[in-house]
Amino acid sequence: MSIIAWIILGLVAGFIGSKLVNRTGEGVLLDIVLGVVGAVVGGFVFNQFGAVGVTGLNIYSLLVAVVGAVAVLFLYHLVFRAAR
Repeated sequence: MSIIAWIILGLVAGFIGSKLVNRTGEGVLLDIVLGVVGAVVGGFVFNQFGAVGVTGLNIYSLLVAVVGAVAVLFLYHLVFRAAR
């Protein structure tokens, strides 16, 4: 996948993931980073269960990235709530 495809996938997945977890967007830059990290984490998790990870700019890859973004956001909020 090209860097532009990763950015687009990351933006959409990060936005959807942040809306699912805390009902507000995290901002454009943070949504992109969250989505790209979520795609990597989601791809790893899906591979561990025997499924295919991110395959390109398609609906399946978006699902994988959103699942990963939700997991990353959940862990992020868990860690930083405990730190307060």
